Amino acid sequence: QVQLVESGGGLVQPGGSLRLSCAASGSIFSIYTMGWYRQAPGKQRELAATITRGGSTNYADSVKGRFTISRNNAKNTVFLQMNSLKLEDTAVYYCNALATTAVVQYQTNHWGQGTQVTVSS
Repeated sequence: QVQLVESGGGLVQPGGSLRLSCAASGSIFSIYTMGWYRQAPGKQRELAATITRGGSTNYADSVKGRFTISRNNAKNTVFLQMNSLKLEDTAVYYCNALATTAVVQYQTNHWGQGTQVTVSS
C-alpha cells in the first residue's frame, strides 16, 4: 500500500510564502502523478497543482504564477512552493498520488491526511 505524509503548513501573513512537502512510502512500484488539492471551510475540494512522473505540470487558474509544484522521483516526494499568498488560499491542503504497487498492478489513488494553511493578518 501507499502512505502519504504532508508537512510544512502553518500560519502566514498575506503576501508571505510557505513550502509544503509530501513523502510517499509503502509497497510502491511506480508513482505516475502527484498533486496537491485544497479544501477551504465550507467549500468543495479543488485541484491546486499536479505533476507527472516526467515533470509535466498543471495548475489551477487561481494559483498560476504564484505556486510552483516539483517532485523528486528518487525519494517519492512532491513539493508545493506557495508565494504571494492571499486570504483565499486558506485551506487544508491534501497530497495525492496515482500509483501502482507490488500487489495492485493497476493505478490507484492515494491521499494524505492534509496540512492546514492559514493566511491571516
